[in-house]
Amino acid sequence: MNNLAQSHKILFLNTLAFTICFACWTLNGVLVTFLVDRGIFNWSVVEVGWLLGIPILSGSIFRLPIGILTDKFGGKIVFSTLLLLCAIPLFLLPFATSFWSFAILSFLFGMVGTSFAVGIGFTSVWYPQHWQGRALGIFGMGNAGAAITTFIAPTLLNNFSQDNPDEGWKMLPITYGVVLVVMGLLFVFLAKNKKPAVEAKELKNLLKPLQSVRVWRFGAYYFLVFGCFVAYSQWLLPNFMNVYQTSLVMGGMFATAFSLPSGVIRAFGGYLSDKFGARKVMYWVLGSSIVISFLLMFPKMEILTAGPGVLAAESGVVTQVTSNEIKIDDQVHTVIPKKTIIHESSAILPEKASWQEIVVQQNQTVKKKELIAKGITQIKFEANMWVYVVLVILIGISWGIGKAAVYKHIPEYFPNEVGVVGGMVGLIGGLGGFFGPIIFGYLLSTTGLWTSSWIFIFAISTICLIWMHKTISKAIRVQIPHFSKHIEHNK
Repeated sequence: MNNLAQSHKILFLNTLAFTICFACWTLNGVLVTFLVDRGIFNWSVVEVGWLLGIPILSGSIFRLPIGILTDKFGGKIVFSTLLLLCAIPLFLLPFATSFWSFAILSFLFGMVGTSFAVGIGFTSVWYPQHWQGRALGIFGMGNAGAAITTFIAPTLLNNFSQDNPDEGWKMLPITYGVVLVVMGLLFVFLAKNKKPAVEAKELKNLLKPLQSVRVWRFGAYYFLVFGCFVAYSQWLLPNFMNVYQTSLVMGGMFATAFSLPSGVIRAFGGYLSDKFGARKVMYWVLGSSIVISFLLMFPKMEILTAGPGVLAAESGVVTQVTSNEIKIDDQVHTVIPKKTIIHESSAILPEKASWQEIVVQQNQTVKKKELIAKGITQIKFEANMWVYVVLVILIGISWGIGKAAVYKHIPEYFPNEVGVVGGMVGLIGGLGGFFGPIIFGYLLSTTGLWTSSWIFIFAISTICLIWMHKTISKAIRVQIPHFSKHIEHNK
């Protein structure tokens, strides 16, 4: 088999394995929501946030050591071992009877999330630099595994629970465990091992690239585009069910509409990064994330506030009061009667109505400029579900492109430490997936608003864009000082 064909074969196996691992990694998003919705477990909103985040934590914090092991032993050995071992806690999950037993087993099967660090290192060694953006982008399409879970798992749960409502859910983790075992065996028999062509390093030297601020900056980008993607892959399902009263299956379909395009378009993001440069792509990604998250911030709401009232033009006595006018002596003051906003489920923009309520009585003496009818304004915003879905899909697509752009940087700046640096960046990004549901849960409990999570996204997006722009501007001033001075003198 020629080198290119062998590379493509490894890329296919890596992508397939990562897709399956990612589907398992986000399993709790559907499973925990189902268990709480059916009353099988009575977990609080905060406990649900922890259970959604715990698998993401273990799959994140171990990415760095797994990346180091991949550079040292090769991807075939590490990947096949990971797949087979992570099936065990999935087989044990049906025996969980409490929050803590469920949490511990979730932590263990969450190790499948480290598959990203394995695949990044194992894919990059098979391709030359000019192909790595596309190859890593194709591999990253495995993020679509989240869409597989949100799309298929709700239907499987409903089918498994038809005859046995309380115990049927237990078949789902068993099914996922069997798939992991099958994929692990395929990797054992079909993959060929390969390691980076560099001399073995001591651990101290191996970790030296992590002293670079650049690694942590890439990690911050990945915290947003990957970590928050993972968080929302799980958070959107309870979001849709609570805000728009969708069924489990329909909510899963909407969550899939977010996850699937974001995963699939990652390959296109790799192509764009190869063609236009990762930096330029990241500008567009962060900018669009700011704009879209701002639009998603606004919740379904109804506001009653003070509006324009009616003041007496002159002092006098109220001689007549009707529903739409007040007469003071001989002067008539027009009053706007109460209006009611008719609920329009298809409304896209907020609707407003203003009216006035009379606060004086007949024969009452009033002074000039005294309030005789107070103004009331009602603003109603239905946060149209289909507009919300479209915006969610768009931000998912933006993050999908951004995931490829972030990892395009790594083999360019750290060609011989892709596993280590990729593992560290993946770790930081994965922490976004861990902390995201927990932060979202606390924000929801504090504010009572499901859209409070988008305020958090808006803040992170803004911080990343400012950090990137300041870094680039500083680099330009250092590299081209004369040009920078010329710009300053010709503002």
